[in-house]
Amino acid sequence: MDNPIHKRCTLPSLGPHAAAAVLLLLLSPAAVTPVASHNDHGEHKNYLVIVRSKYEYDKNLHKNVSSWHASLLSSVCDTAKEALEADPSAMTRLIYSYRSVVNGFAARMTPEELEKMSKMEWFDRALPEQTFHLLTTRTPQMLGLMGGSRGGGLWNTSNMGEGVIIGILDDGIYAGHPSFDGAGMQPPPAKWKGRCDFNKTVCNKKLIGARSYFESAKWKWKGLRDPVLPISEGQHGTHTSSTAAGAFVPNASVFGNGLGTATGMAPRAHIAFYQVCYQDKGCDRDDILAAVDDAIEDGVDILSLSLGHEDAIDFSDDPVSLGGYTAILNGVFICAAAGNTGPAPATLVNEAPWLLTVGASTTDRRFLASVKLGDNVELDGESLNDPNTTMGGLLPLVRDMSDGQCLNGNVLKAENVTGKIIICEAGGDVSTAKARMLKSIGAAGMIMVTPEVFGPVIIPRPHAIPTVQVPNAAGQKIKAYLKKTRDATATFVFKGAAFNTPKSPMVAPFSSRGPNRRSRGILKPDLIGPGVNILAGVPSIEDVDQLRNAPVPRFDIKSGTSMAAPHLSGIAALIKHAHPNWSPAVIKSALMTTAEPTDNLRKPILDVNGRTATLLALGAGHVNPKRAMDPGLVYNMTAKGYVPYLCGLNYTDDKVNTIIYPEPPVSCANLSRLEQDDLNYPSISVILDQPPFTATANRSVTNVGAASSTYVVEVNVPASVTVEVNPTKLTFKALEEVLNYSVTIKSANGQALTGPVEGEMKWVSGKYVVRSPIHVTTGALPPAPATRKP
Repeated sequence: MDNPIHKRCTLPSLGPHAAAAVLLLLLSPAAVTPVASHNDHGEHKNYLVIVRSKYEYDKNLHKNVSSWHASLLSSVCDTAKEALEADPSAMTRLIYSYRSVVNGFAARMTPEELEKMSKMEWFDRALPEQTFHLLTTRTPQMLGLMGGSRGGGLWNTSNMGEGVIIGILDDGIYAGHPSFDGAGMQPPPAKWKGRCDFNKTVCNKKLIGARSYFESAKWKWKGLRDPVLPISEGQHGTHTSSTAAGAFVPNASVFGNGLGTATGMAPRAHIAFYQVCYQDKGCDRDDILAAVDDAIEDGVDILSLSLGHEDAIDFSDDPVSLGGYTAILNGVFICAAAGNTGPAPATLVNEAPWLLTVGASTTDRRFLASVKLGDNVELDGESLNDPNTTMGGLLPLVRDMSDGQCLNGNVLKAENVTGKIIICEAGGDVSTAKARMLKSIGAAGMIMVTPEVFGPVIIPRPHAIPTVQVPNAAGQKIKAYLKKTRDATATFVFKGAAFNTPKSPMVAPFSSRGPNRRSRGILKPDLIGPGVNILAGVPSIEDVDQLRNAPVPRFDIKSGTSMAAPHLSGIAALIKHAHPNWSPAVIKSALMTTAEPTDNLRKPILDVNGRTATLLALGAGHVNPKRAMDPGLVYNMTAKGYVPYLCGLNYTDDKVNTIIYPEPPVSCANLSRLEQDDLNYPSISVILDQPPFTATANRSVTNVGAASSTYVVEVNVPASVTVEVNPTKLTFKALEEVLNYSVTIKSANGQALTGPVEGEMKWVSGKYVVRSPIHVTTGALPPAPATRKP
């Protein structure tokens, strides 16, 4: 029989601090009543309820938005407010009361209550619970942040991001890591209003805020009275936070590899951490919205989100898009990862144009090692083994003849791999677990063959036994040698880190690709940044600690667009410090129009297949922080500028108003709709899908370079299209002056294009080169592959 309290959700009128009271009901020990008796039989589910009407202050009825939401929720329940007095856990029915990011609240309801609510005049819609997923010692030098000594380069002009607050939404943070040492830092700016749930000896001038959002799962707490601290057994949040704004930590390495001084992109910026992801439940939409809501009120300048859904979501349903719009409305720059399901097309997430969507690239550092075969052929790979490791000469070489995965310990034990090097295919269980199993049965070493789709890119991991990871092509040569050679042998040569690797950067194989499924007229990703083999702080070395004596402090190598996003967040903090009055759109424009389309050989950046990377993989190019600090011209926009664009996407008024809340409601019928290609975006993307196969994109640029300057246009496109820019020259007489131009793109022969066309347009004036990629498509969306786990 159901607990009768489950039929009750009437809440008392909440006081002036109700916005915090809903959150603190279970976080504050003094306010918590144990909920062990709150017996949930699974009838209730979480919903995000979008409210049609807007809150209006009434001192006699609803003194704040939380009390109003509570009354709306109570209006669909069966009993009176005495329910709360009978069981205070009824309060948990209202999970979050949102103030800024969306006009609505998150609550637990039965299907019957939801049905009743749907008939209310104030009700717009209810969205069921959604789960999202989490998607360095070298990169500061590679990106030109530091010069010949600490503090040189771009850090000199940006003061390393001092005074800027970066909000990180992730899975937990190891607050005691030296990357979060606040020594020598200034206090946070006076605008900071956030809180840190760690004790005062843990929080400092670096880590100024840390809180957890476990509210959407709080019915699981049972009798827990203490605050949930934003800690995690995983590495992700500590790694991303230290990448964005970690302090200087000398002698950082992974088992001797990458030895150097580790630091984040903005080492003097402050970190405010918001835990919204958990190992047992992923990243809940309602938690993400609540964290962004708080972060904006706390006073963050930058938001970094290395998370996303597995599929493209309507902007009005996506917490990253909803929270992102409210962020830019409040002057907060927001950076989001593009996803890790590449290289297939149409896999990109976080597609809203007000977000900076970041793909991943390789760096110019490799952790070199080679496999030397018995016939003296040496094949290059990578390894995180200590460079001083030796194998003691040639050893017998064997292969797992069952399925190549090296997962069946019984089969391998029967094959007698003791003292031998074994060839294993990537896939199945994580490679570190394979190495542990091989160590347990006496194997001397492992060769891990990388999947073919990764091309030359290797993502080395620390292993329990000596291991060299090789590209697929090298792996095939090793297997061919084994097949033709009786008593085949091999050994490993560990060479340590090498820098300035040619053809760097390269687009990472896993980095999700466009096109933008929700808005084909907006090119995504926006740009790429370092996301492969990034060394940063972690609580521990996963899967290996029990087998090696890892030094403390601990660092690890991780890869993903999750690593690329905090690089850009930290760089944005440097720009924000140097240009505190720049809007989020201006910072984004500066990053995009100065991005590099070429590698360190001054050749076009390559994809892993050896071909020139397309704009759907590369976006505007690879971030160049030094040039972004002084871009010359920028494409500025206010948050309100996106409203006609949303109407142009044929969004309903309800959906548009959900996105732009807390702005006043609008009606698209009363607005001029804006076509996607007319959005004042730093890249240009048009669709030529019907006769006469022509399109015109209009743009406005603001002068932030030299007060008196003239820019001349340069266009480079294939012969299959023609591009006309009007005017071809822009003459500025003052800073902040705004000039307009148009770009007309046509099919050269007046016929339909046979496929996408790519090119570029540059406005050039002396040292300034303001570049926009041009992407022309037929409008046909390539089929998305079956969803696979990142």
